[in-house]
This record gives sequence, structure tokens and C-alpha cells, in this order.
Amino acid sequence: MINLTSLRQEYREKPLRREDLHDNPFREFEQWFNLANDSGILEPNAMSLCTISPEGKPHIRTVLLKLYDENGFVFFSNYQSQKAKDIAANPNVALHFVWLALQRQLRIEGIIEKISTAESLSYFLSRPRGSQLGAWASHQSEIVNSRSIIEAKFHEVKTKFLHGEVPLPDFWGGYRVKPTLFEFWQGGKDRLHDRFIYTPQTHAKWEINRIAP
Repeated sequence: MINLTSLRQEYREKPLRREDLHDNPFREFEQWFNLANDSGILEPNAMSLCTISPEGKPHIRTVLLKLYDENGFVFFSNYQSQKAKDIAANPNVALHFVWLALQRQLRIEGIIEKISTAESLSYFLSRPRGSQLGAWASHQSEIVNSRSIIEAKFHEVKTKFLHGEVPLPDFWGGYRVKPTLFEFWQGGKDRLHDRFIYTPQTHAKWEINRIAP
């Protein structure tokens, strides 16, 4: 058995200071994301999404960020999935990016909402055809007896849409998380990590505070 207490990584990246941060958290996110992308990290847009079920149970999974601007962070999903049921019951969610190679992580809390059909269609049409068909074939989060059932459904859908474009499913589309809090975390020596939170103020301004590691 591996002795987990011996697994220890010392963080030695440059400390994060208040003067390093942009006053706008979306601009700061863009700088962090661009660095993660340029560093060759696998799936730098992968983020954990935490939702709360109607019964009050937390659910977490990894989704891919596909769009972002100062209106929020967008990912796409089946509107009949477990996450969709959670979101319908409670629009308060959390996102988490972790870029271990940079000794950084980013936490976002916010309110989630569906994006417009036009926005979902625009993204759907940009997807590879196989991914478009996959959206139709999968009854996401439902129990299935074997993979062959899923593959058979995919073949059925592929045959159905053999000619012409694959239409946007009415049960599939995007969600936008509108942030109410950002936390930027930089690993520090001796576990003295640098953590800064942004909370919204009036007139599109954000308050920035350092918090203890």
C-alpha cells in the first residue's frame, strides 16, 4: 500500500500579489486560462461542476468550458440529465479549474441559466458530426444494461440522419454560469498559498480580498 502521507509536492512558483491582479476577474481569468492553454496542459478548459440535487445531495462531474465572456461561463449538456434536474431545483452552482502543472486552481460560484436556442444551435453546428450524433444517441444519466445498447442507438441515429445536416436536439443545449464569486489560488512555499477572492460590488466593480491559505 502506498504511504499517502509521503506524497508531498513543494510549491515554488512566483507568489501571487494583489498588484499582480487585474481589477476585473474575467480579465484575470483570461490571463490564467491563456497561460494554461499555452503550457500544453491536457484539456485546460476542463472544469468540475458542482450541483445540488432536489434532495440536497451534492453532485460533481467534469464538463468542458466552451464559451466565456463577462456574461459568464458556458458549457453544453443534455437537458434531461442528472445535472439538469439538479439545476432546475437549485440554480446555485460552483465551478473548479485545477492546473497542477502551474500550481494554480480557480474556484467560481454563481447562478446558472440556460442560454438561448440560437446560441446552442450556433455551437452545435460547429461540433464534429460524430459529436452531433452522440447528443441524439445518449439518454444521459439513464441506466443501460450494456454498451451495445448505446452503440445500437448511435447506429440508428446515424442512419436516420444519413443525408443532410444533423438537427439540434430539443433536449440538448448550453448553460451559462453567471459568477457571484471568484477565488484565484496560487500554491506557495511551506503551504502558505496565495488566495484572492473577488466579490461583486455596484456598477460592475469587484472587491478583491486576500484570504488565509
